[in-house]
Amino acid sequence: MKGFKGRLLKKLKFIPTIKSLRKSFAFHPYHKHPFSNHNRYSQPVYKDQDCKINIHIPDPVIHSKDQKGKGTDLDQFDVGHQDNNKPAPKIEFKETATKEGHSQLPIASNAFDKPETVKIHSPLKDFEEKCPPGGEDSVVLYTTSLRGIRKTFEDCNAIRYLLSSFRILVHERDVSMDMEFREELWRLFGKKVIPPKLFIKGRYIGGADEVIGLHEEGKVKKLFEGIPSNIPCSECANMRFLVCPNCDGSRKVFAETDDDDEMCLKCPDCNENGLVKCAACC
Repeated sequence: MKGFKGRLLKKLKFIPTIKSLRKSFAFHPYHKHPFSNHNRYSQPVYKDQDCKINIHIPDPVIHSKDQKGKGTDLDQFDVGHQDNNKPAPKIEFKETATKEGHSQLPIASNAFDKPETVKIHSPLKDFEEKCPPGGEDSVVLYTTSLRGIRKTFEDCNAIRYLLSSFRILVHERDVSMDMEFREELWRLFGKKVIPPKLFIKGRYIGGADEVIGLHEEGKVKKLFEGIPSNIPCSECANMRFLVCPNCDGSRKVFAETDDDDEMCLKCPDCNENGLVKCAACC
């Protein structure tokens, strides 16, 4: 055992202890141990150094001339040393606005100008101007209820159903119910045309293909701005026509002659279908 310890001590010539470690470090009064609490929490101390910079800012001097021509402090505005050869800087004055706290702020010269009016482009101006009678501020739709031509009948139903979804007031004019509407539509175009035809505020929108195409693009709803909502008529239920009360739709009236005979005459009040226009909604 002694031999083993002797060999181990020869290999480890020096075993440091706490006492030897303390003696090995020589502490300087200005050199603190890096792990000491004093250096860890204390603030660094700097010696007084002369870091002052002398900057001389001259006070502005204002001179002016009084009524007698003598120079006073409001005549010139001197800022430091200036070269006499260079022109003096110009001082421009702006309009000022006074707040409640009597403080003045510079404002632009065009601050009190009238604001420019912004013109709103109406989408209806992109369409052809054609106004049916009484259609300046309303929606007019020319349709037909005859089933003779299937495509025409289906197109009229499609436009009618489309307009009913917006719940707006539509003046529907059925050309098959009154010949006057058909003549009116032909006069607008100067030729014979087939319904449906849609007019909004005196502008021709188009037929079934054009209106459905605008609806798929989301442009139809913008055309109905300012149109009142639909209110069902209590007299005709929005059919626009009533049975003639004079002839009961037969288109015939009987009149007495001088010989006490009855003569059959055509009813002067109704149209070719024995109908009259509703006075409440037409």
